[in-house]
Amino acid sequence: MTFADLGLSSEVLKAVDDSGYNTPTPIQEKAIPVVLMGRDVLGTAQTGTGKTASFTLPMIDILSSGQTKARMPRSLILEPTRELAAQVADNFEKYGKYSKLSMALLIGGVSFADQEAKLDKGVDVLIATPGRLLDHFERGKVLLNGVKTLVIDEADRMMDMGFIPDVERIVSLMPPIRQTLFFSATMSKDMRKLADKFLMNPKEIEVEAPSSTASTVTQGLLRVHKREKRPALRKMLSDDAVKTSFIFCNRKKDVDILLGSLTKHNFNAGALHGDMTQSHRMETLEKFKSGEISHLVCSDVAARGIDISNVSHVFNFDVPTHAEDYVHRIGRTGRAGQEGNALTLATKLDSKYLDAIYKTIGKEIPAIELEGMEEIVAEGKEIESRGRKPKSEGNSRGRGRKPSSSDSEEIRPKKNTRPKRSRYAKDEDDVPVMGLGEHVPAFFNIPFRKAASK
Repeated sequence: MTFADLGLSSEVLKAVDDSGYNTPTPIQEKAIPVVLMGRDVLGTAQTGTGKTASFTLPMIDILSSGQTKARMPRSLILEPTRELAAQVADNFEKYGKYSKLSMALLIGGVSFADQEAKLDKGVDVLIATPGRLLDHFERGKVLLNGVKTLVIDEADRMMDMGFIPDVERIVSLMPPIRQTLFFSATMSKDMRKLADKFLMNPKEIEVEAPSSTASTVTQGLLRVHKREKRPALRKMLSDDAVKTSFIFCNRKKDVDILLGSLTKHNFNAGALHGDMTQSHRMETLEKFKSGEISHLVCSDVAARGIDISNVSHVFNFDVPTHAEDYVHRIGRTGRAGQEGNALTLATKLDSKYLDAIYKTIGKEIPAIELEGMEEIVAEGKEIESRGRKPKSEGNSRGRGRKPSSSDSEEIRPKKNTRPKRSRYAKDEDDVPVMGLGEHVPAFFNIPFRKAASK
């Protein structure tokens, strides 16, 4: 089957052909004809399967007729992160270049004035994160009662980030008669209940088992002590087979610490997390895409939607606390049929998270051995010993902070300060999901402890 068999217009087909695509992916093959019919869609497909094109292509055709009105977009696409929203916007520009459609991108970290100027002119397509969209609504700069097509993308991530109340409010501002497209990489019972609230008699489309991992990705698990993680990572990065890589940490402050460590050891690395300005984030991504940066140390802000080809490796420096995030992280490699590698560093404390991952993906991650482990163990012990200082080396009263093993190298994180926050969150790093034993936002500045078992 080709794209021409799906009922798309000649303008869209020409744009697709210019992009070098000939054969639709399974999710595109199943979803595009249904969207063109005007039906609601409940789509489930793993990351990297082409979900974005499955709704952008038919939407361009649907919007080809009609007229825009100031501050009243005709369609709305909700994305959980700035990067995902920006990528969808790029797709609309690429596939809609032969169609006369206007678009506005509403994300945090960008001037309100520039976004308001586009809204005042009227747009056919509005692509937004929930927080920034509601900020504009509160200012009276956008009305949603003219939306005829709504797309809720990466819905499971929206739920993980705590954005569902915002999404529910946004949906309540729209006309009840509309076409809604609901896409998610996973489909839990809670997710299905949420879909039932937004959709009317949807066509269900499922491609591959939910939360399955791509067969093109070779996975491996290295068990180490916490003090050995950084030496082990540096050893693996030194392998000639590692050309480019994503390196995932669970916390933003650990991203900065690890970046400092890699830079100190002369690795060509950059960082990406939610505390960076939008311009800095986009600049870093461009450098990574162009090869100016070889290794990108990042939080889960980069786990979804960033489509960069030829990434040879993904390293989980921290085991993700949510099993679904493992699937999305390793999906950054092995894309479009290419071979990729995903290696995870795990300590004894990660056992419950690994068990959840095994249950989600339906198999265990094969254990691997690392050559030169004796040197890594010795270096880890040396790092730990450097981190132990007597009290007298603290302040004059002997109450100096004892460095933890995570602080044992010379690189120190900057002291957390409470960020100025708007009423609504801007991306997933602003609203971490909290559970017993998991991280909490920096502005709480208190640890979570697991309740003692009775």
